[in-house]
Amino acid sequence: MSSSPPDTETYEVTLSRDERWVVHHVLATRLDEALDADERPPEWVLEAIDTLETDGNTDRLTATQADHIYDALAAYVDREETPVRDVDHGTAALEQLEDGRNAQA
Repeated sequence: MSSSPPDTETYEVTLSRDERWVVHHVLATRLDEALDADERPPEWVLEAIDTLETDGNTDRLTATQADHIYDALAAYVDREETPVRDVDHGTAALEQLEDGRNAQA
């Protein structure tokens, strides 16, 4: 007897254009780092970039994507060399990710 796989939990996140840009920048950097190291980029990075580039104003992210994006974005925002503008928009995007997760809870 086989059972259906569980539904993947998703979160809806609405990011401004600037917030999307910062998230996209962080993901593209992760992609570039993997390629520069002759490694296969993590699947979540590729999927998240695809979601950001195709879903319009509201993105539906899996819980795994949201968690990875949150961690990568938080690390980027905490770096001293991150431009202030990116910190502001990145922080706002982090809040949107948290709000999306809390709305589903």
